Amino acid sequence: MFAKFLNISPEKQTRVVNAALKEFAQKGYQLASTNEIVKDAEISKGMLFHYFHNKKALYLYVYDHVIDVSMEQIFARINWDEKDIFMRYQQVARLKFEIFKKHPDIFSFLKVVFNEDSYEVKCDVDRRNKQFLEGSLSKLLSDIDLSKFKEGIDITKAISIINWTLEGFAYQQQGKLTTASLEQLDLDSIFAEMDLYMEMLRKSFYN
Repeated sequence: MFAKFLNISPEKQTRVVNAALKEFAQKGYQLASTNEIVKDAEISKGMLFHYFHNKKALYLYVYDHVIDVSMEQIFARINWDEKDIFMRYQQVARLKFEIFKKHPDIFSFLKVVFNEDSYEVKCDVDRRNKQFLEGSLSKLLSDIDLSKFKEGIDITKAISIINWTLEGFAYQQQGKLTTASLEQLDLDSIFAEMDLYMEMLRKSFYN
């Protein structure tokens, strides 16, 4: 679908993605200007729409790119020798914020995406989120140590409860991100609260 864009030089691809990321992060989907994007990327508007059919296609491409790059970095840095499901979740949470600190533009963009209410892209983003969540969880939990769970417990349902709880916590924290900068977030408090939930779940399901 994006073969024409992927055939240009990596340097040019980076310019276009970074320009779009910046514009969408600052203004959201509806108010973002393709004129500003092409100006910042140093390409013509005709070339932009040669690579992407419209602004929506560009927005969704940038979103997919951000998620793919972020998860690639997370999975590359996870200690896969740690088989405890709670430790896996803890690692992911900390690695995610490390990426945000290193790439504040990604943090700003995802804040806007989370708060985006444009019907033109919202349904597509929601569908992508569901697919991403299912795929990443499948990989993340593929080799966890099941022997730690209490005997007789329905492990599949227990894992679902763990996932729902921590997803809910993450959703709650995402709500705070819409009004706070990365520097304003009290990460120690966030991780401490997350640890409390995980300890409650650990006592409920582990030996």
